[in-house]
Amino acid sequence: MFEIVDETGRVIGTAPRSRCHGDPSLAHRSVHVFVFNAGGNLYLQKRSARKDVQPGKWDTSVGGHLSPGETYLAAALRELEEELGVKPRSPESLKRLHAYVWRTPIETEHVETYQLLYGGPFSLHPEEIEEGRFWTREAICDSIGAGVFTPNLEHELSLLGICA
Repeated sequence: MFEIVDETGRVIGTAPRSRCHGDPSLAHRSVHVFVFNAGGNLYLQKRSARKDVQPGKWDTSVGGHLSPGETYLAAALRELEEELGVKPRSPESLKRLHAYVWRTPIETEHVETYQLLYGGPFSLHPEEIEEGRFWTREAICDSIGAGVFTPNLEHELSLLGICA
């Protein structure tokens, strides 16, 4: 179950994931984390081919939906551990970058994005992630618009000014 939110992000109800990912009027909350290493390279994950949204595309280091009653920061910490096997030393290790609303023909998400400095190791969740690796800024910029990345990742990269 996902919490449904109004335009301000206030929780107004719940609905099953299957309904939220088919009805953009059911806005819900999600979290992303960008993991950078000390050299400034960005870790990206290739979404499993079994995913129902953007299968097989490269995406943010970590992404997931909030559980009912969960804060964005708690969800970011949970998703880091679930997807990458990473448990930051403290919640303060995550730096909040930005928040925005992402709308597509199938869903509306209120997204909050964090950053973590971490070089590895990683333990990838096989049902969620096909592969993961660090990308240089040049490799990321060369791949923008080529259908390699999720549209949401390309939007976030523009917010970060990665290829400005």
